[in-house]
Amino acid sequence: MLATLTGVESSTISIADFVSTAPRPLIIGHRGASGLRPEHTLASYELAIEQGADFIEPDVVSTKDGVLIARHEVNIKGTTDVADHPEFSDRFTTKIIDGTPEEGWFADDFTLAEIKTLRAEERLEFRDQSFNGQFEIPTLQEIIDLAKAKSTDGRTIGIYPETKHPTYHDSVGLSLEEPLVDILKDNGYNQEDSRFLSSRLK
Repeated sequence: MLATLTGVESSTISIADFVSTAPRPLIIGHRGASGLRPEHTLASYELAIEQGADFIEPDVVSTKDGVLIARHEVNIKGTTDVADHPEFSDRFTTKIIDGTPEEGWFADDFTLAEIKTLRAEERLEFRDQSFNGQFEIPTLQEIIDLAKAKSTDGRTIGIYPETKHPTYHDSVGLSLEEPLVDILKDNGYNQEDSRFLSSRLK
């Protein structure tokens, strides 16, 4: 019982009165199933969908050749095994990202082909690390393909992309907005009934 109306004979309000009439909240798989699989991998998004997500939320950055990929930051030091690749050791550098100096390896210094040689790692130490090194870094198009493949007649999986460090990307000639809009249009997300939540800029 949620409450009793005093002064009203035999009247009660139960939680069922609210649950039965309230619209169901949207479930968003933020970075996928964060904590259960390395963030921003197809395995993470797929698990989030299996757990009931209505939308999956990829953060997007750009590669050197202008392909949008899913990473939490443009600095991939903490989310990939790039440090274990001696062929990329000379790309370790310091950059100013949104006014803050950062050391590491940066997605915009790698082509997509090079990014695909890396594997995802969980960036937070208190989370499960057992899946590190197992999954590729996905492109936004691959994430959209997954959402479409997992959609059924009664359930359409939406996407909720977030552009990361757009000012920085503009400064290096890799604007995120135009390729994002192109991908959305190419995949039919410019229709009135498309399952797309507006991109947030960060």
